[in-house]
Amino acid sequence: VQLQASGGGLAQAGGSLRLSCAVSGGTFSSNVMGWFRQVPGKDREFVAAISWSSDSPYYGDSAKGRFTIARDNAKKTVYLQMNRLKPEDTAVYYCAASAGGLRVGADDEYDWWGQGTLVTVSS
Repeated sequence: VQLQASGGGLAQAGGSLRLSCAVSGGTFSSNVMGWFRQVPGKDREFVAAISWSSDSPYYGDSAKGRFTIARDNAKKTVYLQMNRLKPEDTAVYYCAASAGGLRVGADDEYDWWGQGTLVTVSS
């Protein structure tokens, strides 16, 4: 499974960005898709996750009420719509795929990772 994340960039506080994660090379090997983010010197933080077969999303505390995860099975793509951005959302965002997905908020549950896309939110 290969993951290609895109859509990062510079946004102002209060603005929006949409990240995309295109999946290739064996979509059905993965059960759950997740987004994590990382700031230098800190641990990776769970942002959101969604199953390919269920409409029930999962969100980390920092994402609840502002971010929305969605998937397009036909395009093999997962999206992260980020609204009402804050400077503390600045991070490298990674998409990841899990063959299991029982612990969607744990980064060690994920088997494949994309290269990351940088999101910078200015105040």
